[in-house]
This record gives sequence, C-alpha cells and structure tokens, in this order.
Amino acid sequence: MQLIFEKSVPGRRGVRLPASDVPAAPELPAALRRQEAAALPEASELDVVRHFTNLSRRNFSVDTNFYPLGSCTMKYNAKALEEAAKLFAPYHPMVPLLPHGASFSQGCLGLAYELGAALAEITGMDEVTTQPLAGAHGEMTGIMLIAAYHEAKGNKKKYVVVPDSSHGTNPASAAMVGYEIITVPTAPYGDMDLDKFREVMTDEVAAVMMTCPNTLGLFNPHIQEICDIAHDHDALMYYDGANLNAILGKVRPGDVGFDVIHVNLHKTFGTPHGGGGPGSGPVGVKKQLVPFLPVPRIVKYDDGCYGIDAPAHGTIGRLAGFFGNFGIMARAFAYITMLGRDGLIQVSEQAVLNANYVMHRLKDVYDLPYDQTCMHECVFSAARQVKNGVHAIDIAKFLIDRGYHPPTVYFPLIVKEAIMIEPTETESKETLDAFIAVMREAAELAETDPAAFAEMPGTMPVTRLDETKAAREQNVCYFGC
Repeated sequence: MQLIFEKSVPGRRGVRLPASDVPAAPELPAALRRQEAAALPEASELDVVRHFTNLSRRNFSVDTNFYPLGSCTMKYNAKALEEAAKLFAPYHPMVPLLPHGASFSQGCLGLAYELGAALAEITGMDEVTTQPLAGAHGEMTGIMLIAAYHEAKGNKKKYVVVPDSSHGTNPASAAMVGYEIITVPTAPYGDMDLDKFREVMTDEVAAVMMTCPNTLGLFNPHIQEICDIAHDHDALMYYDGANLNAILGKVRPGDVGFDVIHVNLHKTFGTPHGGGGPGSGPVGVKKQLVPFLPVPRIVKYDDGCYGIDAPAHGTIGRLAGFFGNFGIMARAFAYITMLGRDGLIQVSEQAVLNANYVMHRLKDVYDLPYDQTCMHECVFSAARQVKNGVHAIDIAKFLIDRGYHPPTVYFPLIVKEAIMIEPTETESKETLDAFIAVMREAAELAETDPAAFAEMPGTMPVTRLDETKAAREQNVCYFGC
C-alpha cells in the first residue's frame, strides 16, 4: 500500500475555498512565517477518504479477530460503554475548578467519586484516586505514596522487593522513585520463593510489589503470610492490579494485607487501550496512606452533593490535569454499574474457566512448565518445538497468517520460549476451539515441516522485520529525517 505522500500530485487539492470577501488579516511577522511550503501531500478528498479507509481495514483489533493477548492489551469493549462516555463529551474538565464550578459539575464529580468508591469496594481499599493516567503512572503514584508514608514516619528505607516474575514496570517505577531493587526467584511451585523472601526482608525494605495471580497465571497461596512478614518490618504491600480480572468478587487485595493497589481500567473494566492509550490507572490505598493522596480530591458532603478539597499538607501533590482520564473513567463506571456484583463475579469465573480450557486442550502438544490449575491466563513454552528449530516467535508469525493476533511471547522472562495465552471471559467456546485447532496445527507443522515457518508471515505487507532495530532506532519519517 502506498503512503499518502506517494499518492501526492502537485497542485491537487481536496478543497478549494472561494475568494475571501472580507479584509485579509494582518500578516504574521516575516520571522515567524515559513520560508517554503510545508511538505504536505497534495490529494483530492476522494484520494484521502480511500487512503484512510483502506488503511483502517488493515487494523487488527478485538472487534475483528480473537486476541489471545487478553487483558494484557485490552479485552472487548462493549459498545454500550462508548455511548455512555459520549454523554459527557460536552463538558469541559476545567469547569469544576472554576469559582463555584462544582455546582455546575455535579454529574461529572459524582461519576468520578462513585467510580472511586466502587473500586475501593472491589479492591478492599479505603480510598481511591482516579488521577493516574495509566497503569505505570499508577505504579509510580503508589510508590510515591509509600515513600511519603515512610518519610512522614522517619523510616530509613532503601529497598523494594519484587519477584522475578514481576512486570518490568514494577522495578522501573520503584527505581524512578529512588529505591534499590531486590529480586526474589520463583520457587518450583510457581510463586515467589517464600524462604528466599524471608532472607531478604529487613527493616530497610520499603515495599513488596506483587502481582497476584502472578504472570504465570497462578494465585499465591502464601500471600497472607507474605503480607504479615512485610508488615512485621513496616514494609508496605503493593498490589499490581494487572491481573485483577481473575479475582473480581472472589478476593479483595485489601482483605489479605495489601496496602496499595493500582487498577488498569482497560484490563479489568472493559475500557479501550491498545496502541498506547488512552489509559487510566486509579490507585487505591489503606487509611494510613490517605493523607498522602494527590490533590485535588473529590468529596461527598452529607447532603449528597459533591465538591473539591485540596488539603495542603501531606499530599504528594497533583499528578495529572483535572481528575484523570475522564472518558475512560466514564466507560469503566458504566461497565461496573451495568454488570453489578454478580456480573463482575461471573467475569472472573468465565475468564478463569476459559484459560483452563485452553490450557488443558494444548498441554499435550506444548510444554507447560507449571502444570497446575491456572487463573485467567496460562503460560506454555515452545521448548519442545525449539528442538526442531521452531521458536515462540515463529509460532506467533504462524498465527498471524491464520488470522489471529499472537499471544504474548517471551514473557514472563523466567519461562524460556514463553507463550502466554489469556483468552478473557468474552470469548465463546467456538472461538476458543478454533484457536486451539490452529495452535495444534502449528505444533504439528513444527514436527513435519519446521522449515515452513521461515517464510511466515506471508499474508502481510511485510514479513520478518528487524524488531530490535525497529525498537531502538525508531525513524518513522518518510523523508528520512
């Protein structure tokens, strides 16, 4: 497919304006004017419409195909949520911050407040801020809150503990706030090694960051004990909410000892993400951390009205403009109220059932390093296929040719040739069966004709790209600049 620049014809225009019948505006100073025409494509309206329509048809999305990446990128966004978000489109986010503006913004303030209250109930926390604009932003917010807590108490803390199966953003967020990282290995049973964890815990540990269920899709049966050990050292427990989709209505992180949580609304509450945003990463905390939450805060008065409070002391300050990514919050609030308590529980039950179904249907043809009942995702290894020269990335390319977005590969890092499959709760048995059949076809091809993978994908405009170069030497300028 040609670029729009390649379709450009000198002098061609999409719109030609009539001659102006009003006095021309004064020209900008010469120093501020461009000396040569901008290098924009010259095309007709029809050329532009066809170009972008055809370009859009090349998008791969959860609206068109199965996405075994699951909630790691996004799960299906019910269209009703889009309609709900549109209701708030006319409102300017600055209004609540204007003098007396809160009285004109009761609906918006109420939505943000009640969303926070719902998330607090779901996670077992005492209060939630909706300001963080993405999951990683939420992580940094949580660590900043932990740092403020320890500073207020006069604690001298240097370290944050993470398991080696953690998301990369966990140690990165802690390091950005100034902590050194201690990594604990995974035990043969698939969770953080409890004995190794005890060895590294000291009074210098500020926090323990955990994902539960972890990135192997396993729920840690020792989580209560881990929380108790951390609290004995006045370290706080941080819950990475990336996998909250697996335990909605089953376990509240706050009830088992976690003190801070960030929630990825796109992973759990059906809001859009993928392609880099927009995201939203609300953070919930236990009461000892409430004084440090970012400002301004939305409050609910005894008469049922909503207002804004901005305490000057203790807070870590403002983290975002306004009160967060409001359009995403509106979708999440609609999702939670639409499904209700029983619906959210069903979400987790169905997600876990789907993942276990896939796991059992594929474990005879792919290695399963941790062969036990999983939660919302299962992690295979392509180690068996590697013996024939077929790697996880080759299987990913095979899936592209069969019309599937590849699952996460090579993560978690502790599994060689990892293939992480997260089907989510929205997929039917027929969809899962079709995907399973294709995955089994890939395994069979790896045995009978492994050389065939070298030509895949063959259905895309490009085949095998240099992914390292694409990631580290990004240059998307057509003109080579």
